Amino acid sequence: MKKSLGGHTFLPTTPVLLVGTYDQDGKPNLMTAAWGGICCSKPPCFAVSLRKATYSYSAIVERKAFTIGIPSETQLKEADYIGIASGRKADKFAETHFTPVKSELVDAPYAGQVPFVLECKLLHSFELGLHTLFVGEIMDVKADAEVLAEDGLPDIAKIKPFIFDSVHQGYHGIGSFLGKAFSVGKK
Repeated sequence: MKKSLGGHTFLPTTPVLLVGTYDQDGKPNLMTAAWGGICCSKPPCFAVSLRKATYSYSAIVERKAFTIGIPSETQLKEADYIGIASGRKADKFAETHFTPVKSELVDAPYAGQVPFVLECKLLHSFELGLHTLFVGEIMDVKADAEVLAEDGLPDIAKIKPFIFDSVHQGYHGIGSFLGKAFSVGKK
């Protein structure tokens, strides 16, 4: 029998995302977020939820763009710091020794050292309560050559992303391959 836990944000497998923006003065900033994911296939879209209190919120509204970086396990310390510090007070790129790279397609930066990046143009925003859901059309996906499989597509085992456990406030690596999607269930 399952035990009722009430209405909470308990989803133990949320992604660790680095949201890249420029502020009104053109200063590049990153913030760590966990409330996000792919939300449409045509056009390809990504949704991320931010509180109005975040420094990145007004940057997305003003610039109508953001990037999503997927850090590797080796960048755990940097990703955590980016989530702790505020861009109002800190230069997170300088503090983490990440290099800001200006997107050629959207008005937002990304960290050059992060192996996998989505460049998004803002399409919609929805007030949900404490958070606003920003939906961006994915204009391009960029990946370091070292994280691509033989077929030229991103390889999760090479990217080595990690997840955030919102229940116990911890980070976890991705486990081993379990089976081929849309195939193993046919047996």
